Amino acid sequence: MGKNYDNEISILSTGVKFEGKLSSDGNLRIDGEFDGELIIKRNLTLGEKSKAKGIISASNITCGGEVNGTIEASGKLIFESSSKIEGDISAKILVINEGASFTGRSNMNEVVREKLENDE
Repeated sequence: MGKNYDNEISILSTGVKFEGKLSSDGNLRIDGEFDGELIIKRNLTLGEKSKAKGIISASNITCGGEVNGTIEASGKLIFESSSKIEGDISAKILVINEGASFTGRSNMNEVVREKLENDE
């Protein structure tokens, strides 16, 4: 039986810059900068000062920072009032709080990304 990562959170702190492909079976919080591909099986939180560019996939995503790229959530995608999003998004549930900025296309359906479900 596989390890349960529900209560574990990895953090890329403010001042940390990461380029490349990052995957996690658990939860991830980013307060720094990311450029590349994120594949998170659980929850992803992008803090207010975070800057992300590239392809982002997770079960549930809460975004408070800047994103330029593609966001795919198999569950809920939340844009906090401080978020600035430029790119295409896919999510089963989409919540955009007052003050959030979003430029791009959105798609809300049951089939978001088979990669997340097939990797489990």
